[in-house]
Amino acid sequence: MRVIGLISGTSMDAIDVAVVDLSLDGRTVVLTPVEHAERPFPEDLRRPPTSAADLCVLDTGLGRAFAEVAAEYQARHGGDLVSSLGQTVHHWVEDGRCLGTLQLGQPAWIAEATGLPVVADLRVRDVAAGGHGAPLASTLDALWLAGFDGPATALNIGGIANVTKVSPEGVVAYDTGPGNALMDAAMTVLSGGLRNQDTDGEFAGRGHVHTELLDRLLADPYYALPAPKSTGKEHFDRAYLDRVTEGLTMPAEDLLATLTELTARTIAAECEGTVIGSGGGMRNPVLVESLGRHVDLRTSDELGLPADGKEAYLAALLGFLTWHGLPANVPSATGAAGPRPLGSITPGRYPLRLPEPVITAVTGLTIRRRERQSDGGDHART
Repeated sequence: MRVIGLISGTSMDAIDVAVVDLSLDGRTVVLTPVEHAERPFPEDLRRPPTSAADLCVLDTGLGRAFAEVAAEYQARHGGDLVSSLGQTVHHWVEDGRCLGTLQLGQPAWIAEATGLPVVADLRVRDVAAGGHGAPLASTLDALWLAGFDGPATALNIGGIANVTKVSPEGVVAYDTGPGNALMDAAMTVLSGGLRNQDTDGEFAGRGHVHTELLDRLLADPYYALPAPKSTGKEHFDRAYLDRVTEGLTMPAEDLLATLTELTARTIAAECEGTVIGSGGGMRNPVLVESLGRHVDLRTSDELGLPADGKEAYLAALLGFLTWHGLPANVPSATGAAGPRPLGSITPGRYPLRLPEPVITAVTGLTIRRRERQSDGGDHART
């Protein structure tokens, strides 16, 4: 079946969309990427909600924005299902436990615009089962890397960085700490809101690591917490940056260089074996270079999965599993009490007709590449 996956990450810099063909071959999911892209995040939706009215406006605005993107790619490629991870606006963690999580982007708008059923609200069931609802990337990673030769770590660098470590002993996944979050916060402040990221590591590349600031940053208790664990921009935000830099003076370039080094070191400290990177942070050459000094780093593109589209392909995979009645979490990664189907389904234009539930657990994932041939058709191959 053809699934349209949608997500806006914690950096809130774009709406990611992926169109993918998914099928089951015994206990293996076959994933064939069709197209992935980014659409600019609506500027008027960046302001954090401060009231119930703001929350309603944001939920509606995000739903409409996701719906517009989904309808565009449905018109281009068709589709059978939309799966939306939405926009995380709050992730409630206390004393190492996730107590709640909120993703906005009302799926009814997507269903209305496309006529397709929509799977959404994918994290909260895992949280209700005692998990963190994150990192759900572990679902794709655990299946994808199940047959990898030797230990491997799948890394995604968004606003928050997360890893999935796959070895013969099992699967462990968690948030390592800030990915781009603190760098983005610093650039927003330093530019007076004119820039929200250090594009291509321009500032960091001209700076030097400030040792005292780096020591303060590395002393954060989060890094010493045992897995499973999760965090978010509720913790690593502008106010955090203000507190940790109090009393220190340095050029903007040194601040960005130090924050980039923090991300690299805290990721590298948690990686084992070959590291397969994806996410927006992989576009930052300064960060990639620093990571490469510490770990054996490859990109997910090298293994057939586009790094820029991985989270949107993940969203599509989660919806596909839910549609077939299959669990879509990895309990050892999220901390949930057991495997759970995730999300809720909003019917499309026609009566909802679910397939017969699949009763055999899936254990692997194969990625096939779609190639344009001389006859004008699309052909997939492994």
